[in-house]
Amino acid sequence: MDIKKKLKNHTPTVLGSKEFAKFAVLLPLIEHEKEPHVLFEVRSHQMRRQPGEICFPGGRIEGEDTTAKEAALRETKEELGIGEEHLSDAYPLDYLVSPFGMIVYPFAGYLDVTTSNLKPNPMEVSEVFTVPLSFFKKTKPDIHHVNFQASPEENFPFDLIPFGKDYNWRSRSLEEYFYVYGDKVIWGMTARILAHFIDLITSDRT
Repeated sequence: MDIKKKLKNHTPTVLGSKEFAKFAVLLPLIEHEKEPHVLFEVRSHQMRRQPGEICFPGGRIEGEDTTAKEAALRETKEELGIGEEHLSDAYPLDYLVSPFGMIVYPFAGYLDVTTSNLKPNPMEVSEVFTVPLSFFKKTKPDIHHVNFQASPEENFPFDLIPFGKDYNWRSRSLEEYFYVYGDKVIWGMTARILAHFIDLITSDRT
């Protein structure tokens, strides 16, 4: 076995990521009322996962998608009922690794269309709305924490680890971001991606 060759040809990635579910989303920017807005979807109540929640267009990266970006744009077109010509300049943001076995690849891009021309797919989207980008630039998200406690299964081999059942397990704290705009609550992963985007475009980094 040529160990050096194996190591040389290995491309590092997130350990265990082959088993992760992979998703891609688009943070859509749209010109509305003479200023840039961020467009959001409200998930249809027919959806199995997270019905009624606010999100960005996106979904699972499928086998026919050659890149995460292609998946994000495909899902955006399907969910908002727009054509290729209405999408431009999609740029990658930092990807997000969820503690629940999921990797999300976000992009930010422009929609060259008016809100009245959108034709949301009612099976996935109950409504769309926009929020001025300026609101997020001047509004910091509220951050709350969800704590997780380790709970080993019944047949866990405590005899194989130091201190056995008295082992000092680390607790896990997950940050949840919240933006409130009128009667709309933007929270969770969507708010986390949004906060990262705002930090990216308002920081001194070039």
